[in-house]
Amino acid sequence: MNWLNKENGFSKINKLAKNRTPFLFITSFDQQKIFAKPLDELDDDIFYKLKDWRNYPVEKRSKDFTFSKSPVDFSLYKKALDEILEEIRSGNTYLLNLTFKTPIETNYSLKEIFTYARAKFKLYFKDEFICFSPERFVEIEENTIATYPMKGTIDANLPHAKETILTNEKEMAEHVMIVDLMRNDLGIIGSEVEVEKFRYVEKIKAGKKELLQVSSKITAKLPFDWKNNLGTLLKQILPAGSISGTPKKSTVNIINHVEDYDRGFYTGIFGVFDGETLRSGVMIRFIEKEENSLVYKSGGGITIDSDAKSEYEELIDKIYLPF
Repeated sequence: MNWLNKENGFSKINKLAKNRTPFLFITSFDQQKIFAKPLDELDDDIFYKLKDWRNYPVEKRSKDFTFSKSPVDFSLYKKALDEILEEIRSGNTYLLNLTFKTPIETNYSLKEIFTYARAKFKLYFKDEFICFSPERFVEIEENTIATYPMKGTIDANLPHAKETILTNEKEMAEHVMIVDLMRNDLGIIGSEVEVEKFRYVEKIKAGKKELLQVSSKITAKLPFDWKNNLGTLLKQILPAGSISGTPKKSTVNIINHVEDYDRGFYTGIFGVFDGETLRSGVMIRFIEKEENSLVYKSGGGITIDSDAKSEYEELIDKIYLPF
């Protein structure tokens, strides 16, 4: 696959949007690999879903599945978390999304997992990777851009789960930081920035568990000619704040130092421009093929108040098949 580099990738997005050509785009976490192609030229092994936009038929799951995971040892996780806490104490970051990859085993292929997964935002790319994400990145309709940062996760079956997640001081601080970061990001490319909904709760299916996840909605007004500069606009607000942290530049540098693997397309974004409007999702809940095995990439936000054991458990809770 000949991926476009950062400069050429965003230039192609600019060109396609300026011509009002419907297209799919995908960016890696570091934006060094970008895919952008008209929808009518997509290969027959690339599938997407963005809410009710999709290019594949709906099928019902007809066989049982097996699934097992082998998470990183807690001691290794704690070592990385302790490094991040030291960076926080030094003032180099306030919030950092720490992630790991986990070997998994299942009797389902990537294509089967993608087909049957229940999620608002899904991508299957050439039997190389899939995501089944609950998180929107940005949506643009007319000249309004909206982003929906997601921060805060709890087992929905715990007693008083909704009240617990909404009153937790650590979770509140983490969410406020991300909302502030995304407000600033939208302020770079737009005006009249507004937090329309603050910390609303959605329930998602996480394998045998149900999780509650906390999101906010932030909007801004874009220039009326935004379609002529879509790639440039996206470049200015990537990577997504919810899966990097704040302040963004120094936090990404710490991520590159602390994490012991290449995120690749995990925590990048993908989206579709239909000629008039844009929808996009953050590539979390992500499975990738490595040689003949599968790895699942997951993580969570770390602040000065983070507890290693609970953060480790959150990382593991996010490793599931959403059937």
